[in-house]
Amino acid sequence: MCGNTGKGASYCREQMRHRHSQLRFYGKMSPVLLMVILARTMIAVSSSPENSLKTQLLPDTAERCVVDLKDPRPRVFQTSETVFQLLNMSCSYSQAWSYCQRHFSSLTVPGLEDDEEGSKQLLTDANMHRPIWVSTTNRLAPTPPLSVVSSGLYFPVESQDGYARVEASFPSLPSVSVCVRAQFDPQHKKVSTLFSYAAPVFTNEFQLRGYVDKVKPQVLLALIVHGKHHSYKAWFTNDANWHHICVTWQKSDGFWAIYVDGVRRDSAAGKEVSRNIYGNGILILGQDQDSFGGNFTEPFVGNITDLNIWDISLDETQIRTIHDCSPALKRKPFFNWLDRNLTIHAVKEVPAKMFCPGLQRQPSREDEYCRTLYGWKGDEAQYKTISCSQTWPFICKTRKERYEKKKELEESQNTHPSPFMQHLINNGMSTGDVLDPSDPDESWDVSLQLLNVSERYLRESLEHLESRDMPTLVQMLSRVADLPPAANKSCSAAHALSQSFVSLVDALISQGTASQWQAVKEVVSGPMTVVQTLDRMVTKMSPLLLEDKHSVQIHCNNIRLQVQQKNVSETSGGSKFCGSDASHTSLDCISILPQSMQDLHYNGFRKVTLLNTWYNSLTPLMNGSKNVTVPPTITDGSLKFVETVLGSTVISSVVVGDGQRISLGVQFTLQHQIQNTSGVYYNPVCAFWDFTLMPQDGGGWSTVGCEVVSFQKESTTCYCNHTTNFALLLQIYDVQFSPENDKGLQILSFIGCGASLCGLSFTLIIFIAVGVPKSDRTTVHKNLIVALAAAQLLLILSYWATANQEICLLVTVLLHLFFLSSFCWMLVEGLLLWSKVVSVNVNEDRRMRFYYILGWGLPVVIVAVTLTVSLNRYKAEKYCWLNTESNIIWAFVGPVLFVLAVNSVVLCRVVMVTISSACRRAKMHAPSSASKPRPLDLTWAATRPVLILLPVLGLTWLCGILVHLSVVLAYLFIVLNAFQGMYIFFVYAVYSSEVQTAIKRIQEKRKALSFSNCSHPISSSQKTPGVSWVESLPPPSSPDSSSFSNITSSTASSLMFKNESFINDSLVNFSIKPASGNQVVQLMAFKPSGAHQ
Repeated sequence: MCGNTGKGASYCREQMRHRHSQLRFYGKMSPVLLMVILARTMIAVSSSPENSLKTQLLPDTAERCVVDLKDPRPRVFQTSETVFQLLNMSCSYSQAWSYCQRHFSSLTVPGLEDDEEGSKQLLTDANMHRPIWVSTTNRLAPTPPLSVVSSGLYFPVESQDGYARVEASFPSLPSVSVCVRAQFDPQHKKVSTLFSYAAPVFTNEFQLRGYVDKVKPQVLLALIVHGKHHSYKAWFTNDANWHHICVTWQKSDGFWAIYVDGVRRDSAAGKEVSRNIYGNGILILGQDQDSFGGNFTEPFVGNITDLNIWDISLDETQIRTIHDCSPALKRKPFFNWLDRNLTIHAVKEVPAKMFCPGLQRQPSREDEYCRTLYGWKGDEAQYKTISCSQTWPFICKTRKERYEKKKELEESQNTHPSPFMQHLINNGMSTGDVLDPSDPDESWDVSLQLLNVSERYLRESLEHLESRDMPTLVQMLSRVADLPPAANKSCSAAHALSQSFVSLVDALISQGTASQWQAVKEVVSGPMTVVQTLDRMVTKMSPLLLEDKHSVQIHCNNIRLQVQQKNVSETSGGSKFCGSDASHTSLDCISILPQSMQDLHYNGFRKVTLLNTWYNSLTPLMNGSKNVTVPPTITDGSLKFVETVLGSTVISSVVVGDGQRISLGVQFTLQHQIQNTSGVYYNPVCAFWDFTLMPQDGGGWSTVGCEVVSFQKESTTCYCNHTTNFALLLQIYDVQFSPENDKGLQILSFIGCGASLCGLSFTLIIFIAVGVPKSDRTTVHKNLIVALAAAQLLLILSYWATANQEICLLVTVLLHLFFLSSFCWMLVEGLLLWSKVVSVNVNEDRRMRFYYILGWGLPVVIVAVTLTVSLNRYKAEKYCWLNTESNIIWAFVGPVLFVLAVNSVVLCRVVMVTISSACRRAKMHAPSSASKPRPLDLTWAATRPVLILLPVLGLTWLCGILVHLSVVLAYLFIVLNAFQGMYIFFVYAVYSSEVQTAIKRIQEKRKALSFSNCSHPISSSQKTPGVSWVESLPPPSSPDSSSFSNITSSTASSLMFKNESFINDSLVNFSIKPASGNQVVQLMAFKPSGAHQ
């Protein structure tokens, strides 16, 4: 009986042995004679009344390709990259598509110049004037139409004032329902208003708004009623597709609800006393009305269509009916989209293709239409759409490298058969039967024999399988999968064929075949090819497999397959399938939620077939391929991206209803096959295999419509809005910092910024309060301090600004501006120092104007240009700083690297001058030619300017380049830069001779004033107005009060620069802390007497 299904791998082998013993006589019988006998038997059986129902259920039985007997050979045309083959056989579209796929090629694509040229050349050579099939997606395309094309409105991002006004008279409404279909722009991150209703007496009367979530890939919706803004809870996936959105409200209990795609996503009942919605209002699409009919804000970006408004509160069943595009709803809206009574401004009318699940009911093959190329008008190809069930020739195309490699393998099998091919020949099958069958509609029994013989060889001699056997096996499986279901076959025959098919696939994707798959990757697109083939076979066989039962399971070593039939109703539960083997303590499971099953009932389905498959051995076979195109998701610098690998088993789910596939949302949980190790971080990414992503390579992994629901150490749960083959991709990162170090760096940075801000503030206060003599150097210091202090304050505030995206953007802009300004003033510090060293004679007023333009003007220009060019990509998503995932970051890094490069040259020059001065001073103190400077003196002479100039030249930021090498360097970078303000405070305020001299001058002035007022009063007539005698004295540190010979004895040591290329000299003094007990090495620079200080 067909109910006996496989329980495990051992059962799988026993069943295969039993079938082998029954089918051995086929090897001694002529295949042609066998096919004739089987054909007569099929005719006799199919004529009986009891099989008429099966014939109706299996319409593909009559499909058959017709070969042109006059010229059956395919015509070939080659270009430098592609090979085109014209097949002189007439097939339906599905058969043509399958034939090309089976031969590792695809149908030509309309609109591609190379495909059109190749097709034209072949058809001209063959003198053929018949239409040929073409494809648009490289996949089996014909499906019933599930959509309706309507007129829609496009709200572009460029137009911030675009809107559409509903020209309708609104009465006072005790209840209301508004339904609309919207397509959000996934790149628009701001709040968008779908519609706003304002009354003359109250503006925010009724409004629906949404925005793109920054954390999850979804759009959040919120409703405003009577001015009360409810929470953003209702959601749908941000996938750039059309979504049906309905909002309802009623006065009686204040109940409101938001429905998305027929499912209630948010609702609540009002607690306060409600009132009617005011009448005589204005409803605007795409804008928020801050005043009655005007002052538009928060524009919508995307497409809108199918707006309808009712003066009742619709229930959930009625909303599902509207979502399905069903005409069953009797209550007509008082505003109907079909009437198009709208006034639009700065909005474009576009065609809108609405998805209508209700149209899934009762599909028929007559409704399927496919495209054909039927000729040329001049040089322009002409296409038209016809029924997919018609039979026409077709052209298969393939890459030239693949075609030549495949041809080489086939010739090798013909001249020197492999052990596997020799095994097939020994069992009564010719090489031509396997590689190029003349009849695509082979009998089941011959196919079953072929599968059994192949599976037995792989089970017993897998180590002898050669790489050139892989294309043969893949072609064999594809041929069997494309067999039309036979109406006279029983459930047991279908199960036997399916069991043999799964067993052969199980052997092909075992870990022992990894090298063979790698060797033929130029021809066969990888193991996912046989996965797709298995899906096709099971989909076709499912009606026979479930003929007298509700569930069938087939288990082998690496595959778990379940075919299940379920009735759907209003109370249907969900469906769950799990697959695992003995090595797994936890299960890999995939489930369809109860709500999705119930939605099928509302869409007219009463019974569906669920096909679930679990593959255990694909991970080692696929991690060597290059089909992973998912970019790194973590780019914050704490982790270094290494690679993305397949990190779980592959699990699939297919839903079939009324003879066609239905796409539903699924949730799956997969165990991680790669364990976490020290120093490595694995980030799971939910993905599915998209066969159209890279068609020539058999597809690739994609994440569209999938998201992580929960993440545990050993497993990850995902949700995807469609059914196909799913897996977990693990993105591998080298951990730069442990969580403890990351937290420590964050705390240290926060403390350092606070201390730095205090130090900079105190320095600025001291500069102003003590009256430090005004000079270009002190002016530059003050501007640098202001820019750094503002940047440090904003950096502290950025920790809290992330909660509000608008404020976070503002903080990002200001951070960019003030940090750039800080570095520009550091560059000014370097240029000023260079001018002191090389004595560039520039007028001080002109020089300071240039410095102000460089320090403040240039950063403003850079920030303004960056914002203008890339506002939408300017800020990072998770923190208030520039987007490091795009080139925007170079608007900061580029100028910083330039400043550091210039200042490094300046510092090197200063060190060279300092050492040179130290050598000259040593000779001055010891004139003997034999005397040499002590190494310690030279070391200190080189170190002192480095320590003094590092904070103002910004060279401590060079450590940031090496942060990824060691956590120690990360701590060093934080300490040097977060405490930069404190460093400036100590070097340029506490230990500055200028500050000390100014303070001493203030103290002496106070003493002198106190002494003169008490002991020697001076009449006002003897004083010079506004000038004290104390002020007329030269300051102690001026060159007039001390000669060159006694500089070393000064209490305040000085760092001075000297350039001896000028005769008239003046000192330029950079003060430093006195060095007690050690010889003071001074570096003097003399400027021309005409130069300004």
